[in-house]
Amino acid sequence: MGRRCDGPPLRWAAVGMGHGADVRAELAFCHACLEMVPASGSRPVGVYLECGAKRVFACALEWPGWSRSAKTEELALEALANYAPRYGVVAAEAGIAFDTSPDTERLDVRERLAGTATTDFGAPVVALAADAEPLSAQEAARLAALLRAAWSVLDGVVATAPAELRKGPRGGGRDRDAIRDHVAAAEYAYARRLGLRDFREPAVGDADAVAAMRSAISESLRLASGGSPAREASWLPRYAARRIAWHVLDHAWEIEDRSIPAP
Repeated sequence: MGRRCDGPPLRWAAVGMGHGADVRAELAFCHACLEMVPASGSRPVGVYLECGAKRVFACALEWPGWSRSAKTEELALEALANYAPRYGVVAAEAGIAFDTSPDTERLDVRERLAGTATTDFGAPVVALAADAEPLSAQEAARLAALLRAAWSVLDGVVATAPAELRKGPRGGGRDRDAIRDHVAAAEYAYARRLGLRDFREPAVGDADAVAAMRSAISESLRLASGGSPAREASWLPRYAARRIAWHVLDHAWEIEDRSIPAP
């Protein structure tokens, strides 16, 4: 579990948290929906900060994959808010209503955690104490739906992006198919953290095997009522959904950005 890092509390408001009517009827247990609603009518979006020595991640508690980083807390929160429209595509794919307003003042920082060297390297890796709290069947299904939506967004981006992507200032960066294969390879390792050991690592380019692996991951999360890790698993469901969806979307958005010619 993560260590809390010291610091004065930050209070922001919320990027809207509205669920669609059909989802609202099912989600009796959703932390965000239990929060106080400001006079404006918008709902707080709970955010936690993973604070490394050189990098800070701002991560939305209830929206797996909506996570951005920067050198400071303020810049990380600004980046998170600016990505609300892009994350809205994921929420729409999952059939869950989402306020896409890129408004930093609507974010509500609820916890700070001390990061690690991996945080500074560029990945959010710290689990929350709350990740071990009981997980309802409805919440588990919601996590699985948002992760499936993240994969769908990645597939759509890969299908429309050029094979060769714009390189960085020093000529670095993977091309489209290499990124796609990197994401799938990482997910094989993630699946094992969820206790899924009944299949082999997909061969490069084996779309059917990747789809089967992702289906197993999604089903594992969907059935994760109670919140405890499955047998032989080391990742809690909430953490797994955030971590996997972050990796998927980080690379989907990278492909999108690098598909555009440099100004």
